[in-house]
Amino acid sequence: MPLEAGLLEILACPACHAPLKEQETEGQETKEQETELVCTGKDCGLAYPIRDGIPVLLVDEARRPA
Repeated sequence: MPLEAGLLEILACPACHAPLKEQETEGQETKEQETELVCTGKDCGLAYPIRDGIPVLLVDEARRPA
């Protein structure tokens, strides 16, 4: 489920405060499309999961860039 554009405009990466962009990825366990928020910061790139339509903006829950 995509996030509202207004919400996406005000969200920022908790680690570096750069804007976030929404990105769809294929789930590793379920093989379904999953959505996550990816940091646009040059040196950060953390990917935060969206669970049940709610962004989980915790650095401990973020996926590191590959």
